[in-house]
Parts: sequence; C-alpha cells; structure tokens
Amino acid sequence: MTRPYNFSAGPAAMPEAVLTQAAAEMLDWHGSGMGVMEMSHRGKEFGQIYEEAEADLRELLAVPEHFKLLFMQGGGLAENAIVPLNLSRGTTADFVVTGSWSQKSAQEAVRYCTAHEAANTKTTGFTTLADPASWQLSGQSAYVHICSNETINGVEYHELPNLKTLGCDAPLVLDFSSHVASRPVDWTRVGLAFGGAQKNLGPAGLTLVVVREDLLDRALPICPSAFTYKTVADNQSMFNTPPTYSMYIAGLVFKWLKAQGGIAAMEARNIAKAQLLYDAIDSSSLYVNRVATNCRSRMNVPFYLRDESLNEAFLNGAREHRLLQLKGHKSVGGMRASIYNAMPIEGVQALVTYLREFEARHA
Repeated sequence: MTRPYNFSAGPAAMPEAVLTQAAAEMLDWHGSGMGVMEMSHRGKEFGQIYEEAEADLRELLAVPEHFKLLFMQGGGLAENAIVPLNLSRGTTADFVVTGSWSQKSAQEAVRYCTAHEAANTKTTGFTTLADPASWQLSGQSAYVHICSNETINGVEYHELPNLKTLGCDAPLVLDFSSHVASRPVDWTRVGLAFGGAQKNLGPAGLTLVVVREDLLDRALPICPSAFTYKTVADNQSMFNTPPTYSMYIAGLVFKWLKAQGGIAAMEARNIAKAQLLYDAIDSSSLYVNRVATNCRSRMNVPFYLRDESLNEAFLNGAREHRLLQLKGHKSVGGMRASIYNAMPIEGVQALVTYLREFEARHA
C-alpha cells in the first residue's frame, strides 16, 4: 500500500527513497560500524558526508564561488536575529512586509537596529505583493529583507527584485525557507539567503545560510561567536557541534534532487502541480483562494471553504482518503496544501479528486 499524502507545511513530507536509505543505514553507515547520529562530527566518516552535501548543494543551487554555504541551527526564526546581528552594524535595515514571516523578521530586528518598513501589504490581507518600484526604501539601509515565499499566506515572488534598478546598493536578504530548491535563484541579485531545512531540504534542526563573502565580517560585537557568519565559515560549519543527522538526511535529499534532474526539472514539476491545484480551486463554487494570481505560491496553497461550517467534515473526509495535514495555519484558518518537491503529482491529483467529490456531496 502506498503511503498517505502528507501536505504538512513543515516539518514536511520527505522523499520516500531518502527515508528508505536512511532506515537501511541507521545502524551501520557504509560499513563504518556506526550510525550517523553516533559519529564524531570531526571524524573522517562525517567529513565525507559534509563535503558531499556541501558540493551537491552548491551544484544544485548553482551557488557562485564567492558565496559561502553555512550549515547552522535555530531555523528561520533564529536567523531573524542572526542576520541583523551580522549585517546591520546597528544602523538601519529595510523590510518589505508581505506576510507573517517577513513581519516576524521586522519585529525581531528592532532589537539590534532600526527596522524601516519599505512596504507593507497587510491592508490587502497579505494577498498581494507591492511593486518594487513603489517601495519606500530608506536610502541608508545596511540590507533589504524580503521573504520570497510566505508559507502561511501563500504569496511568492516569481522574480526577485533587482535593487540596483531601484538605485539601492544594499544587499538583498532573502528568507527562502519554504521554496528553496524548488526553482533557480538569481544570485546576482542576492547578498544573503537563509532557510530552515524542514520544508524542502530535510528534517528540522538544520538551517541553511548562503552568504556573499564580502558580507562575512560585519558582525556586531554582541553577536555570539557561534552565530557569527565569519566564524562559522572559517570553521566549515564546525565551530560548534552541527546538527549532524539533519545534515546527513539533507545530503540524501540533495542526491535525490540530482537524480530527479535537478532544480530545473523540479521547477517544471512544481509549476504543473500548482497549476493543477489552483485550476481545481478556481473552477469551484465551494473553494476559494484569495491570493492575487500573479503572486500565488507554488509551494503553499491556502484555500477556504465558502461554507466554513463544513471545515471539520472536509478534514475528516480528507483523512479517510489518506490526505493528511490540510488544516490551515491557526492565524489565518481555512485550509492549506503544501506541495513541496517531495509531493508527487499523484498526491495533488488525489487531492483534486477529493475536492471535487466533497463539493459534489455538499453542493
């Protein structure tokens, strides 16, 4: 029997092939006599795991050599503090607030710098993106922060803003937690990108930071050593004991992604999956997605039942159809289907079939 389809926003579904391999290697990794979680992070065995993971990820994301890849901890929420500790120099940072996560980023940054809102789409219910030409940049920012995919609100930048064309020389900071590895990144427009692994890259516990080398040595004196990007980079992410098992699983995911054809192939699949689901919602008289069509997320699809008294029946029926974790975030309600890289097209097809069957029964 096939596994249920898990639409969780994170921690999220993993490729079955990755889980199968991890299970087979649990007690003995490649004849070493040790499971990965038992290894020293400074031993040659884990050194091989780290080096392959770093190389595979750099290849997958086409990360230029003048960027450092850092494997850290704390998730995106911790990076909301770690980024201003490293980049703000205690001055001003600009924030484009487009949903719950960019809002949290701006709120956390005020502990370490002046957080200037260049734009805020709250008046639209976080269902749109402000045209970058309309942003009110401070003109003196240490960096400009955006969340390129809002997991809760379901809005996504399908093209990254070009700050140069806006007359801004500050580096763009990108929270790409919920769509990393789902599409290519234009690194010429990015100074730093960060993301928790637990959506598209692996299990919770690992945080990826991709940072341009010229931004490494800007940390405030109060920044803890373990969170100082230059220290982490100089020590190949081994200044403190890293999240070794999460790194190992992420490394298996990177190899799985390469076997699927890489990021370009995943992007094509993700476009097809998202289109299938949005078409089903848009053609319905029961379901509605409120996000503007030009910025709908390919990864996180929130939707609502026009008759919310049917919510519990919908979720109970979904579970009976082996469709899991469709309840929307508590802050916005409704439903949400997260269709990350590991979600096969068959899972979306099964969801669409259920949507139509449920609507037919409750028309």
